[in-house]
Amino acid sequence: MSKTFIEIPRLEHVYRPIGERVNDCSEVEATLTAEEVQRLSRRCQNCGLPYCHAMGCPLQNAVPDMNRAVMHGDWRDAWERLSETSPFPEFTSRICPALCEASCCLEGEGFGATNVRQIEKKVVDTAFANGWVFPRKPLQRNGRHVAVIGGGPAGLAAAVKLNEAGCKVVIYDRNEKPGGLLRYGIPCFKLDKALIDRRWQLMEEAGIEFHGKTEVGPDVSGSFLLKHYDAIVVANGTPVPRDLKVPGRELSGIVQALELLGGQNRKNTGEAAETVVSGFGKDVLIIGGGDTGNDCAGTVIRQGANSVMSIDLMPKPPIERDVHTPWPMWPYKLRGSSSVDEGLQRFWALNTLRFIGENGHVTGVEVVPVKWEFAPNGKPSKFTVAGPSRTINCGLVVLAMGFLKRSREDVLASLGLPDQKNVLIAGDAAWGPSLVVRAIADGLKCASQLI
Repeated sequence: MSKTFIEIPRLEHVYRPIGERVNDCSEVEATLTAEEVQRLSRRCQNCGLPYCHAMGCPLQNAVPDMNRAVMHGDWRDAWERLSETSPFPEFTSRICPALCEASCCLEGEGFGATNVRQIEKKVVDTAFANGWVFPRKPLQRNGRHVAVIGGGPAGLAAAVKLNEAGCKVVIYDRNEKPGGLLRYGIPCFKLDKALIDRRWQLMEEAGIEFHGKTEVGPDVSGSFLLKHYDAIVVANGTPVPRDLKVPGRELSGIVQALELLGGQNRKNTGEAAETVVSGFGKDVLIIGGGDTGNDCAGTVIRQGANSVMSIDLMPKPPIERDVHTPWPMWPYKLRGSSSVDEGLQRFWALNTLRFIGENGHVTGVEVVPVKWEFAPNGKPSKFTVAGPSRTINCGLVVLAMGFLKRSREDVLASLGLPDQKNVLIAGDAAWGPSLVVRAIADGLKCASQLI
C-alpha cells in the first residue's frame, strides 16, 4: 500500500482570503491549480472496497477511477468516468457536503479523507474549458411525451435521463429560470448562477423545453398535463418553510430564509433591481443552525450587517465524530463554514419564547437555555429549561429552520393531479428536504421507472 496519504496531508482550507471574499458575491472557494489537485489525488488508495463509491455517493460515482485518472494527468478520462453517473457535477462539486469523503477509508483510519470534491471540481472545470461537454441528445425519439413539474435538481436530473432515452420532455416551473433552490436558495458565493445558465443551454440544445413563470394549477391545469403527456414527474420540492409560532411573530423584520436568499440572488443576477430583505446596518439573529442558517449569515455579512448570530434549539454537536455515527456513516459532529470564519457567532440549546418589538418592528428575541436528554441511539429526545431567560437584541430575524415534508396526497392535490401509475414524485417532493445530490439521484431513479 502506498504511504502517500501520510506524506501529503489532506487540504483543509479551500477558501479565498476573508478580507477579499466578504466584499463580493463570487464563490468563496479558491481555484486550485491542476498540479495541486493531481497531488491531492495521489492520496487516494484505490481501495478494494471503495466505500466512497459504494456507500458514500448517492450517484455511485466511480471516485477511485476518477482519482486515478487525475493522478496520471488524464483529465479527459477523469471527466468521462465522472459524467457517466453524474449529470450535474459542476453543482455537486461546489455545494455537496461530500458524503464520499466521510466514508473514505483514510478518514476511517484517522488520516483525513481524500479531497474528492475538490478533485471533482477541477475535473469539471477542465472539461468545460477544453470543450469536452456536449448536449446529451438522444439517438432517436420514442414518441413519448413527459411533463416535469419543477426545475430544481430532481426535476432537471429526471429531464436529462428521460430526454436521453428519447422522450420529449417539457419542464414547467413557477420561477422565471430553472434551478430551483440551486438558483434561488443557495447563495451565489457558493454556486455561481452562470453555471446553471450554462447547463440550461446544454439541456435546451439537447431538446428539453423549459416553460418558466408557469405554475401548475393557476397557469396550467393538472388535467391539461394528463391530456397532453404520457407521464408526469412531480419534482417541485418542499415549498413550505417551518415557521415559529410564538408571541410577536406578526412583527415586521421577521422573515423566512428564502426571502433573504432568493432576493439577494435575484439582485446579483439582474432579475431584481433591489433586495427584498437586507441586513445592512443591523444586528441580525438567525434562528436555525444548519446549512441554510450559515448561508443566510454569509449573505447578511456581505450586505453589511453590524453583527450576525445564530441560535438553535438543538444541543451543540460534539467536536469529534459521535460514537453513534461510526465510520463509514455520515458523522454527527460540529462543522465549520465560511460564514463562521467570517464572523458568525453560533449558540445552541436555546429555546425561543417570544419576539419583542417597538412600533411594530422586531427589536429582540427572548430565549431560554435548555438541557437535553438523549435516547439510547444518541439522538436528542426531550429538553427541560436550564436557566433564566434573556433577551437578544436584533433588528432583523431570519427563520432558517428547514422545510416541511408534505404527504403524497397533499402534493398531488395541490397540483390537481390524481394518484395514478403515470404520475411519479421525485426528490424533496417525495422524501422531504434533503441534499441536492440525493435529489439528483432520486430524479434519475424516478426517470428510470418511465424508460
